[in-house]
Amino acid sequence: MLDYLFHNEPPNHTMLFSKEYVGYLARELTKKLISGEFIETENAAAVTERVHTALLEEMSLEDRINDEVRVILEAYSDEMRSSGANYQEMFRKVKSELVKKYKAVL
Repeated sequence: MLDYLFHNEPPNHTMLFSKEYVGYLARELTKKLISGEFIETENAAAVTERVHTALLEEMSLEDRINDEVRVILEAYSDEMRSSGANYQEMFRKVKSELVKKYKAVL
């Protein structure tokens, strides 16, 4: 999901880490990338901001997948009720399929 490095809009999703901590991680990662000579830049602040955005996006991936699963299951709620399907089991199955579809690592 590195394509998010080149977008300037921060994601609007909730996650387990505070924004401050993610900012700290972005600053430290950028420092290590520069000091390890993995990247060269004249504008470390811009790189840090892009890394920060990418980290936020990646860390919110599971939340977005869970939201999509809920939408899918809501569309099939009547069928699930009539067939006696277990919501939690169906949630896990649909989530597993979406994780494969998005090639996500959770």
